[in-house]
Parts: sequence; C-alpha cells; structure tokens
Amino acid sequence: MNMATRNDARVSPPLTETPIPLTPRLIRFKHILVALLLSVLFFLIFCFIALHAYIAWVLSNPTVAPLYSNPMQAKHMSYENVNFPALDGSRMMHGWYIPAAGSKKTIVFSHGYGANREETWIPMYDLAHYAHRMNFNVIMFDYGFASQNSKAAATGGKVESQQLLGAIELAKERGAKQIVVWGFSMGAGTALQAGLQTKDVDAMILDSTFLLEPDTLYHNIKNQIDLPRHPSLEILELLFPVLNGTSLHQIPYQQVKKEDYPFPIFFVHGTEDEKAPYPIAEKLAANQTNPYSDVWIVKGSHHELIFREHPREYLRRVSTFLSNVKLAEQKDIDNAPIVKNKP
Repeated sequence: MNMATRNDARVSPPLTETPIPLTPRLIRFKHILVALLLSVLFFLIFCFIALHAYIAWVLSNPTVAPLYSNPMQAKHMSYENVNFPALDGSRMMHGWYIPAAGSKKTIVFSHGYGANREETWIPMYDLAHYAHRMNFNVIMFDYGFASQNSKAAATGGKVESQQLLGAIELAKERGAKQIVVWGFSMGAGTALQAGLQTKDVDAMILDSTFLLEPDTLYHNIKNQIDLPRHPSLEILELLFPVLNGTSLHQIPYQQVKKEDYPFPIFFVHGTEDEKAPYPIAEKLAANQTNPYSDVWIVKGSHHELIFREHPREYLRRVSTFLSNVKLAEQKDIDNAPIVKNKP
C-alpha cells in the first residue's frame, strides 16, 4: 500500500457549521415579537376576567324599578308603612303592613330578584288582594337590593334570608299566630334558606323557585352568553366575595336540596321556565314528607308567569292548599267575612 492510499483511508473530521451570529436588529425583532405575543395573551386574559367581573357585578347589583303605586291606589286596601330590622340587625327594612280585621294569620310576600315588593309582572297586588280577601294580614317589603334609599348588593339569599326573618318577626309582633311565606323565584329560594333557621313558619307557597347554586348560575349565564363552564364558574366564585361579600359556598343550597321541612310547602313551577328548570321544584317536593305538601308543575308555563297565565286554576289550588293546612281555627276559616274595601 502506497502513501497516497494510506492518506486516502484516513477519515476526515466532520465539518462543523459555523452559527450565523444574530444581528442586533434581529435580536430586537425577536424580543419585540415575544413581548407582543405576551401582551396579546395578557390582554385576552384580562378581557376574559373583566367580562366575568362585569357579570358578577351586574348579578350583584340588579336594576330595580322604583315603586309606582301602593295598596290603596292599586286595590283600595288600607295599609301602614312599616320599618323593621333584619333579624341580624344588619339593616332596616321598609315595607307595607295590610291588616285584616281581627285576623291572627299573616302572609309575608317574598319578592324575586330584580324586582321590588310590587313585582308587577306577577302581578303582586292581585295576589295581595286575594290574600286579604281570605282574611290574611299581608306584609309586603323590599329586600336590600331593591331598596330605594340604601341599596345593598344581592347575595342569593344569604343576607336576604335574615331580612325575611325580620319580616316574620314583624308579623309575630303584630299578633300573628300563623304565618305563611309566599315566595317567588329567588324570593322562594330565600324562603327555603330562612326556613332552615326558624320555627315560626306554618306553611310556604313557592312559585318558580330559584336556588342560587353553580348549576343554576351557569345555566342563566349561558342563556345570555356562551362561556365555558370551566373556568367561568371558578372565576365567578372568586369574584363574588369581592363584589357582594358572599361566596357561593356560604349559600346552603346543598342543605336546602335535601331538607325535609317540618311545615307544608306548595311548589308551583312551569315546564318552560328558562331561569330555574322545573326539575328543581320536583326534586325539592320529592324530599317533603309533610302530608299537606304538594307540587303543581304547569305544562307550558314560564318563570313567575303562572298566575298570569292560569289565574283561576292558580288561585283554586292555592286556596285548597291553605284550607288543607288549617292555618287558623276552623270557625275563623268558615265564618270570617270577605273584606270589602271601599273604592
């Protein structure tokens, strides 16, 4: 073997590529691009959180119309302006007391979210007049979020239940021996929360019961805007304590959903309820063992519009329920005169 062959047999070392150095201009462009992408990402995250903050703020601060009438103007019922404290003393409540001559039984109306004591779409004055003709004293009051003078945030029933208990105390102070709470939507959910804390309620009529919990919260949000369930619920759960001082976990919805209340409850709900799906009422009613508890699921009816859509049947069923639970002495039920108000 000659020298040339020996040299050709040697393996040449691999060629290494020399990296192209980044010019200062290219480095600046890379930094700008990364900063721009991060800025866009942070901006989108900020907008997403800001949207949830806006939703939480709107839910905590509903727009409520001012009072436009009163029991005398609307239905020729004599009434008294009343002020009373919430049970926990957190605020003063304002409302009307409509007396029925000689009656020892009182209906306390618990209005819904986004409304005041008048709740015109029900219409509340008609039901108050009906209750008065049945010889019930009537209490109508505004929850804190509907106050005209010192508005408070809505808390899904946590704070409002104390306000309702204050109205029940007022009924007792005025001599009521039997007390019925007639609630609507979130006012019905609030009534159930109050029912966990008192033995002074003899019956409840709950129309279109709305119980604030993660499922119903997301259901209502999705009806308005298509947001992902997660992380939307987690973000809202973090924001609510900041905006209204109440966490969803402070609302005893789990206990309410499994409670067998000692007093009779009449649940009324429509199958076309888009805010509180009717299986909620069916489940709550199924838990009750009181023999006078009942449920009426109305095919085709909507949220809080059942009385407006089926007025005669609605009042017939409510009358039957109130008669069955025997809220007063039999002679009071049989002989009490129908109150006729002078125009």
